[in-house]
Amino acid sequence: MSQTSPQPVSTERRVPEAGFEFGLHTFGDVTSTPDGSRQLSQPEVLRNVLAEAKLADEVGVDVIGVGEHHRPDYAISAPDVVLSAMGAATERIKLISAVTVLSSDDPVRVYQRFATIDGLTGGRAEVSLGRGSFIESYPLFGYDLADYEKLFEEKTDLFVKLRSEGKITWSGETRAPLKDQEVYPKTDHEHGLPTWIAVGGTPNSVVRAARHGVGLELAIIGGAPHRFAPMVDLYRRALEEFGQPQDLRVASHSHGFVAETDEKAAEIFYPSWAEVMAQLGRERGWGGGYPSRDQFEQEIVHGALFVGSPETVAEKIVRTAKQLGITRFGLKYGNGSLAHEHMMEAIELYGTKVKPLVLERLQGVKR
Repeated sequence: MSQTSPQPVSTERRVPEAGFEFGLHTFGDVTSTPDGSRQLSQPEVLRNVLAEAKLADEVGVDVIGVGEHHRPDYAISAPDVVLSAMGAATERIKLISAVTVLSSDDPVRVYQRFATIDGLTGGRAEVSLGRGSFIESYPLFGYDLADYEKLFEEKTDLFVKLRSEGKITWSGETRAPLKDQEVYPKTDHEHGLPTWIAVGGTPNSVVRAARHGVGLELAIIGGAPHRFAPMVDLYRRALEEFGQPQDLRVASHSHGFVAETDEKAAEIFYPSWAEVMAQLGRERGWGGGYPSRDQFEQEIVHGALFVGSPETVAEKIVRTAKQLGITRFGLKYGNGSLAHEHMMEAIELYGTKVKPLVLERLQGVKR
């Protein structure tokens, strides 16, 4: 597969001095065997996800993120439980939700669960809050989609207040009020649990993250990453306007896969990617059937897919870091039926090859 670089973007943003981190994200996609002869059970997938986290820790990946879904094609519906198991099986890797669907959960319980993980793992837990790209959790837990915006805004407001870890007084329409209540356990973090808001490109959500004084995580799952630069600029301006610290961090998250060569990566990843895209198209009314191989390769070269050899993926991460000023990149390394064995190979290459290449190239970025 021939790959050419997209046209350069004129504006480079400073990569902040906080240090660059490498993340891996998984939703616990229900996978198949390498030959496609058998679909794994959800319990098998959960055990494989744990093995993937252990390998990520061993090869030096900085962060493992676990998503929340309530569908037959994903095995993880309780990310905090999975992250707790990962914490017990690893030594240094940070543990984050990717994301916690706060709208259909209770902020107090979410805080308690992640504070517990944080204590058990010596301060390695983080929370990424989002509304979710699927809606199954709303009817499952008795919430009305008509309250989509209100649920997230009110519950985020309460969650951010809980980060003070002092007495909380709060009232709203989406849960019972609190008056001088404290939540336990406490953490050892100066400002409570490290927290991010995941954003798919909505300006209001970017401003929300700035107003609440939490990190911004950009979910870039389609289109060229540099198109999100205005969102980063908006976040920085909003932080200043709201009087929030200017050192709050920006991360990005995209789908991808690493193999020894560009050709091998594309051959392995394309079938499962096309299958997922076709399914989403049917569910969401996009239509059009399976995306073509040409569409797939265009998304690698010009869009949001980070697929290829370690050299190719590293170069795209460096370019994205400079364009957006991010200090953390998260690779959603699983996709549909993509086999666990292939994902294990990708994780090893990501930690041992991609990470060193990126860090070497970012050393020359003005800080």
